[in-house]
Amino acid sequence: MIAKLVKKSLFLAGVLALAAPLVAGENFPESTKDGLKLKKQSRHGAVYVADDATLANYDKVKILDCFVQFEKDWQRNYNRDERDLSRRVTDKDVEQIKKKVAEAFPRAFSKELEKGGYSVVDGTGKDVLLIRPAIINLTVTAPETNSPGISETFVASNGSMTLYMELYDSATSTKIAEVMDAEAVGDTGFGHRGGRVSNQMEFDRTIQEWAHKLRKRLDEAHGK
Repeated sequence: MIAKLVKKSLFLAGVLALAAPLVAGENFPESTKDGLKLKKQSRHGAVYVADDATLANYDKVKILDCFVQFEKDWQRNYNRDERDLSRRVTDKDVEQIKKKVAEAFPRAFSKELEKGGYSVVDGTGKDVLLIRPAIINLTVTAPETNSPGISETFVASNGSMTLYMELYDSATSTKIAEVMDAEAVGDTGFGHRGGRVSNQMEFDRTIQEWAHKLRKRLDEAHGK
């Protein structure tokens, strides 16, 4: 139990360390504490890769549970601006949203990767790529709550979230890459209805797009 807590703390430390430049609007460092080198960066995020790392060795993927964390003070700020007390976000609402987002990650990644011919497995091995994902800085513009009645809200976007993902060689537990990407969710440039159905669809779509990017990298490594 203690070992698991230590590992989780180290993982969260890595998340926060890589997220800091993104939040501050600064350039990312040229390397991480564990020696990965900056390969690509933009205002949305960065990619770090180990020397001589390749995805060509992997045709199977293992996906760990997705950690989900809201943007700091999101619940408090949302409730401060919501005049209808019955529609304020409760702690239970927050946990339900986090659970749905966490469950959407393996569902979307498994579907996309298997479409590309990559097996999603529970075990480890020299041909298994291990993914350790987190979604941080989560915001929801029109969150689903347990309030009575039906409410429609027009929104410019459904919210935002940032993907932080570590890739490991599962056989050796060697980290080969770190990825961070911040995205607006459901931002089409036009107003649209927010709410439960729209949120689910748009958050799923953004996660699927991340999955597609990983599949493309795997395809390129395998010469597809």
